[in-house]
Amino acid sequence: MELKSFKNEFTSSLSKIYDSAEAEQLFFIALEEILDWKRIDFVMKTPFELPIDKASQFENVLADLVSEKPIQYIFNKAYFYGLDFYVNENTLIPRQETEELVEWILNTIAKNPTKIWRILDIGTGSGCIPITIAKIAKNVNVSTMDISVKAIEVAKQNALVNNVTIHFIHQSILETDFLENYDLIVSNPPYVRNLEKIEIKNNVLVHEPHLALFVQDDDPLIFYKKIVALAENSLTENGYLFFEINQYLGKETLELFNEHFSDIELRKDFVGNDRMICGIKK
Repeated sequence: MELKSFKNEFTSSLSKIYDSAEAEQLFFIALEEILDWKRIDFVMKTPFELPIDKASQFENVLADLVSEKPIQYIFNKAYFYGLDFYVNENTLIPRQETEELVEWILNTIAKNPTKIWRILDIGTGSGCIPITIAKIAKNVNVSTMDISVKAIEVAKQNALVNNVTIHFIHQSILETDFLENYDLIVSNPPYVRNLEKIEIKNNVLVHEPHLALFVQDDDPLIFYKKIVALAENSLTENGYLFFEINQYLGKETLELFNEHFSDIELRKDFVGNDRMICGIKK
């Protein structure tokens, strides 16, 4: 099979699911993973006849993509804040808006570089938040909590690959009555209401873990309320609480901070949606 011809077949097969630019990007991701070629290699080295084994790999990837399996799960690889992360069906795929939350946290830590920050991340997933913080900010002591043993196993693997030390806690935050003292708590908990499932693409809805995504419509802020209540007691004086939030519930989430927090700030993400909140304990 000639590679240029296969590229046309590849992108055409995905045209009903992705726009042309996305389909082409997926082809070049597969190209790099299977042949270790960059875009410039495709230009310089074609025409190129694919060996049978490589052609088979491309066909398998294409079949998975047509079934709307995310390419990050196909190759068990995602990138976050310039770091490599292993991902599988037990963890959410790291997202760009979460990078913005981490950027905000890192800038906050940088304001006091001589302090050793005690940090708790709630909802470990792939470990992208705690691992990135521990990797970039050296003056931190980072713990992370998750209800999923399988997610923690993935995050431990990512911590090892990225050469950081993280304290892992296997526990449900909803069943937690006490936390140690921390200078900063961050969480990207489940926040998508079931009523919003109609907005979710199949590559997320079918393949990503619902435990990490969805909450009941009648109590969508259940995790936020619990974490705020715990943070009121466990955060040190002037400690920080950061959340990634549901874009439709910014006002409601802000109101949870009012009694015990000051300097409360709601920020939008790169596409203009309400996406993250920070407050400082009074």
